[in-house]
Amino acid sequence: MLVPIEDIKVKNRLRKDLGDIAALAESMKRFGQISPIMITKKNELVAGGRRLEAARSLGWRTINAIEIDISDKLTKLEYELEENVQRRDFSQEEADDAVEKILKLRNPSLFRRILNAIIRFFKRFF
Repeated sequence: MLVPIEDIKVKNRLRKDLGDIAALAESMKRFGQISPIMITKKNELVAGGRRLEAARSLGWRTINAIEIDISDKLTKLEYELEENVQRRDFSQEEADDAVEKILKLRNPSLFRRILNAIIRFFKRFF
């Protein structure tokens, strides 16, 4: 659901250093908001503080959010911690492989460009 950013209340948060919000904002500008933030029924932020700040920096008026039915401080804290702990960055090898694949897709070989042209030609007829 879309929620007006000005209606979201940010109270005591575990994360104090939001890191590079500009990079996240650029990602959100290019790809949109991939993951919704989490809020309570009273519009209190539970998870997604960096996404919220990036959206604000982009001048967005609304943000996609999931509303969860919790009100106690312990559960809110557990959700915030869980979201940040249970994620895993790519290993250097995985990141290198991804960059290599992207470069190949952006700059296909001559053979691949010819094959893609043939495929597009036949798709128009079938």
